[in-house]
Amino acid sequence: METTRILFVCMGNICRSPTAEGVMRKMATDAGLHQYILIDSAGTHDYHVGEAPDPRAQAAARKRGYDLSRLRARKIELEDFSRFDMILGMDFNNLEILQTLCPPEHKHKLGLLMGFSHSRAGSIVHDPYYRGSRDFDLVLNYIEDGCQGLLSSLARGHVIPRRDHPLPKQKAIVSRWMRALQPRV
Repeated sequence: METTRILFVCMGNICRSPTAEGVMRKMATDAGLHQYILIDSAGTHDYHVGEAPDPRAQAAARKRGYDLSRLRARKIELEDFSRFDMILGMDFNNLEILQTLCPPEHKHKLGLLMGFSHSRAGSIVHDPYYRGSRDFDLVLNYIEDGCQGLLSSLARGHVIPRRDHPLPKQKAIVSRWMRALQPRV
């Protein structure tokens, strides 16, 4: 089995994407697949480069057995598009930025984490940054669901994207005003 390199992306890389990195890393380890999956995270913006994940994200993760303490925020780099096999945004804003930054030959690698969800397909992982600790728990529910689906797909060998077989089709990018109407988590 070849190594699959996965990059999770959110805005600042201190809430959602490091949580997804920590969750996926533990799930892969628990499934005995950690040697086949390289996992990282990044942000589309450089607001928090070098910072640890948000304390609320760390607390929610720690309650469920995930350790985010050693992770540090970074901004996505052009080399990431060639380095990673899958680049999964947490929401449509992140995916739209990734599509703008991504060289054409790597666009088949882009998708949304929730595209792999078993029970929340078509959803996004909302940003809990300006919200309370309860929202960090809810975000963790979504991320666990998406990562379980992703890990299942990887274990079956169904999701290593190639130019001739890209990631599963994702919900179309919606306009900014439509995104504003979506319920917040």
